[in-house]
Amino acid sequence: MRVILQRVTYGSVAVDEAIIGQVDQGFVALVGITHEDTQAEADLLAKKTAHLRVFEDADGKMNLSVQDVGGGVLVVSQFTLYADARKGRRPSFIKAAGPDVAAPLVDYYAERLKAEGIQQVAMGQFGAMMQVTIHNDGPVTILLDSDELTNK
Repeated sequence: MRVILQRVTYGSVAVDEAIIGQVDQGFVALVGITHEDTQAEADLLAKKTAHLRVFEDADGKMNLSVQDVGGGVLVVSQFTLYADARKGRRPSFIKAAGPDVAAPLVDYYAERLKAEGIQQVAMGQFGAMMQVTIHNDGPVTILLDSDELTNK
């Protein structure tokens, strides 16, 4: 499982020009699922997302979590995080899990964020063509990969 966290001052996702989810200060979490992922990976990455200290404290140091600043998380599924572009000019997405595996795990990740104490969790629409607005703050962009966090 991979999550790209972008620290934002604002993030939104629209489908058919209608905003279906948004956050102000917090994260936009782009979430990719592969075939081997389970709820254990979602638990791990939700906990890491909720407690990662990348927001500035009063001294301007990255010392606060999204919880500490009262921020939200906008969760957007993104199968392209498992693109393989090593051969040719068109990437392969064979490593990305299908909707039957990925959709429930993306939802589970969002639920686990709430369980970790994130008050505002907004969602994209799985499988839809979405327009995502990201006002990256910093910019700060962090890649979380469950394989790297568990030394697989």
